[in-house]
Amino acid sequence: MSSVTPAALPARKPLNLHRLREMHAQGEKITMLTCYESSMTRLLDDCGVDCILIGDSLGMVVQGQSSTVPVSLEEIIYHTRCVVRGNRNTWVLADLPFGSYQENREQALRSSVALMQAGAHMVKLEGGGWTADTVHFLTERGIPVCAHLGLTPQSVHALGGYRIQGRDAAGAETLRRHAKELAQAGAAMAVLELMPSDVAAAVQTDNPGMITIGIGAGQRTAGQVLVLHDMLNITRGKLPRFVRNFMAEGGSIDDAIRRFVSSVKDGSFPDEAIHGY
Repeated sequence: MSSVTPAALPARKPLNLHRLREMHAQGEKITMLTCYESSMTRLLDDCGVDCILIGDSLGMVVQGQSSTVPVSLEEIIYHTRCVVRGNRNTWVLADLPFGSYQENREQALRSSVALMQAGAHMVKLEGGGWTADTVHFLTERGIPVCAHLGLTPQSVHALGGYRIQGRDAAGAETLRRHAKELAQAGAAMAVLELMPSDVAAAVQTDNPGMITIGIGAGQRTAGQVLVLHDMLNITRGKLPRFVRNFMAEGGSIDDAIRRFVSSVKDGSFPDEAIHGY
């Protein structure tokens, strides 16, 4: 079987954290999609996606696992290397998987170093409270960190399933407190997952310098992320309310990705009436 060398991608200035912060300060929405391999990375890059996340969601959408918990650090490293080989311009984040940072700060540092050496620009870890000390430890050592609050899939068994977080006053206050602690510890970004839009908006207002990326958290975050397989309608079964099938609106994967980018940028996705909580 022969292969065809793809055409050169259009010139686009590589994104870095400084530029992402400029975009945030200027009110430009930031786009993020999950990705796990090289060819799709080149396509996302070509379609103007700002950030790629090598998420431990690969456990469910690639490996067929029932949760993200079984994913290992070695597997994230492998997929990070695959993504980086296809990347030219996007900001690349890699998940610290379950069991790779909970033991102590030194373990978190070793795991983060491995991901950065594989080519990631930033690491992401889940949870608040105890994680602030870890975030501070990592950022002091030059490792950019993205936090993750709300529904944290690695803790799905402790949370009692995939449930909306922060519905009551106490839960909302806890999320806001944890977000502030993480921002003060140096977290440059934070994924806010499955929480009321008012709570996510308050987190962003409380921490104007932190770039919040929503998924099921309303439209008042600094940007949006979806699992690639979900927004392309590859995932079978019932999808969360916050997912929009962008493949239904166009005739190609390229078009679906470009529609996602433009819909996030112009603020039409997510639609609070359809995708909000």
